[in-house]
Amino acid sequence: IEPYVVIGKKVKINNNVIIHSFSHLENAKIENNVSVGPYARIRPGTILKSGSRVGNFVEIKKSTIGSGSKVNHLSYVGDTSLGKKVNIGAGTITCNYDGFKKNKTKIKDKVFIGSNASLVAPVTINENSVVGAGSVITKNVEKKSLALTRSPQLGIRNYKRKK
Repeated sequence: IEPYVVIGKKVKINNNVIIHSFSHLENAKIENNVSVGPYARIRPGTILKSGSRVGNFVEIKKSTIGSGSKVNHLSYVGDTSLGKKVNIGAGTITCNYDGFKKNKTKIKDKVFIGSNASLVAPVTINENSVVGAGSVITKNVEKKSLALTRSPQLGIRNYKRKK
């Protein structure tokens, strides 16, 4: 456990765990061979399974991060279950609150989520699928498939900003 880590109430930390500086943990279970932080926030109801990785500037709330899964940087994961060997790209968020209630996101085994994706719950991303970077996913993703939501890039020649 590196300097400036806050370990709140009801935190269980197993063996061979690294908690990097400036991380904050409360009411969570950290299994074996896990790396957290720096600057991670592990909120109540979180379980980090063996071999998982939560990186810098990541917030996890009421979620299970499966064995060998990675949420490496700049992401929010709330009310979510991640399977085994999932990769969550930088800037990914689970949109779990619809203004009235919290909704669940399910991400099955061996899923790759590209950077800057928004997963709008309730939604399930099935096994061995890929979500393209920058996508906003509002419908379930079938197994072994690619899900994309992107507008075509538009280029305007000789554009001049208004003064």
